[in-house]
Amino acid sequence: MSEANAETKMRQQLIDVFATAEYPVTEPFELIPVLPDGAATTFEAGGVTLGAMDIGMGYAEYQEYPYQTVEALVDDLMAGLSDDGVFS
Repeated sequence: MSEANAETKMRQQLIDVFATAEYPVTEPFELIPVLPDGAATTFEAGGVTLGAMDIGMGYAEYQEYPYQTVEALVDDLMAGLSDDGVFS
């Protein structure tokens, strides 16, 4: 899977999961109930596996709560993953 495909797949997984949250979301702990396996949820794309807690804690500086939409939340998470070179 190419880097672009892995990034697209990861973005879609994050959107699919976090879209079920009730927006606006004012803090990260509001997202835990929508995770299929709770805090143990993992996201996988193109050989990259990321735990939900790793994303939440490791990329906290990219998150600016409150979020009004799932797209805004995922955009910030993906910016952090991209800056960290996760898909390169």
